[in-house]
Amino acid sequence: MTTSQELLLPGTRRALLHRIAVAQAEGRAPSLVAAVVRDGRAVWHGSRTSVDGHGPDENVQYRIGSITKTFTAVLVLRLRDEGLLDLGDPLEKHLSGTDAGEATIAELLAHTAGLAAEAPGPWWERTPGALRPELSDVLGEQPFLHPAGRRHHYSNPGYTLLGALVEKVRGASWEEVLRREVLEPLGLDRTSGHPSAPHAGGWAVHPWADVMLPEPAEDLGRMAPAGQLWSTTGDLARFAAFLAKGDDRVLSAETVREMRTPAAPAEAADVVDGAAYGLGMQIQHRDGRLLVGHSGSLPGFLANLTISVADDVAAVVLANCTSGPALSAVGADLVRIVAEAEPCFPEPWRPLPEVDAEVLELAGQWYWGTHVFALRLTFDGGVSMGPLSGGGRRSRFRANGDGTWTGLEGYYAGELLRAVRRPDGSVSHLDLGSFVFTREPYDEGAPVPGGVDPEGWRGIG
Repeated sequence: MTTSQELLLPGTRRALLHRIAVAQAEGRAPSLVAAVVRDGRAVWHGSRTSVDGHGPDENVQYRIGSITKTFTAVLVLRLRDEGLLDLGDPLEKHLSGTDAGEATIAELLAHTAGLAAEAPGPWWERTPGALRPELSDVLGEQPFLHPAGRRHHYSNPGYTLLGALVEKVRGASWEEVLRREVLEPLGLDRTSGHPSAPHAGGWAVHPWADVMLPEPAEDLGRMAPAGQLWSTTGDLARFAAFLAKGDDRVLSAETVREMRTPAAPAEAADVVDGAAYGLGMQIQHRDGRLLVGHSGSLPGFLANLTISVADDVAAVVLANCTSGPALSAVGADLVRIVAEAEPCFPEPWRPLPEVDAEVLELAGQWYWGTHVFALRLTFDGGVSMGPLSGGGRRSRFRANGDGTWTGLEGYYAGELLRAVRRPDGSVSHLDLGSFVFTREPYDEGAPVPGGVDPEGWRGIG
């Protein structure tokens, strides 16, 4: 992936640099480095630092904390795609003797297994992983705090279990599997479990004075799959491009789309905040934009990866301080600046390469009772259906090859759409999960549930 500062307009580049300059100054970060991705490649890189004459570039490593979880989720979904496990499987089926085996793999990925947020003390992020040599040391005597599947409760031990699952199924260490199956195929040669020069040092900045204290950089041991990794803005820019569009060497576009889909019940506060969680990815609705990615922190470091798939823009922001700048807000702002200043061009309109006359016959206006819907043919060979105007139930449908279609989203996800024909071959109506859609409101010639009053439409007289 090449980086060129000329790929964005001068005004956009200045706005991006100003945003990270404000974040570094107001957040009192020793250094802050960022990158922006568009069309699958890094198009901007910037940094601010407290050291005169020195600016970290896209090859300087920072610790990325819980962005590690997204990498671990990729490994688990590779196992699923290879048919080695199912997301509905209980952990016990593949990794026995953990005292948390009743949790399903999907629940662990989405943080809905009900497990505790942290390992039993001492604080695992600032102590050697050797203090927790076994999974039982990570889980403690009471691993579950909530009923499984009922609520989203972020769990670091849950991702430790997923890392152990990867090791058991692959027969190799988590880090070795990660390097072989993700880092090498995607060219992430500056992402590793331990720091490799050049790398930033982690600092704690005093809350009431402009002085600093170095933070320890512990090997997390068993907890590594939850937060061990070090990486760079250059590597994370490549990773962001992968999470947006997929790469068949690692995961398909369909599977990374599944990762970006909400998989956890949201708390009331999350609904208000527009936040959700998928399979190893955080999801947020912010300023009218759907953003996906992950944030991370460990003592001495903050990290954020933010992607707007619709805008084809992503941002990476890294800092070497325990607390300070709100990097999720910075990442969202970097995406917004580019998306608003230089919006992506839509794909050119092109006519369908071919069309089935019987499908084309179905295009146009349909009525569910008195609600007006429109059915349209889509370029991928499917159809879409939704209200002719305003809000309401709508979905895209995938062609099944037998004259029927399956809903892909919303209320109609998984539901079957079919055209019901009369003996002479003409279309009587559409059946969508038992809903009858007719060419006229309450068409007398179609089997409308409940029937149609024989006196027909009338006024009040």
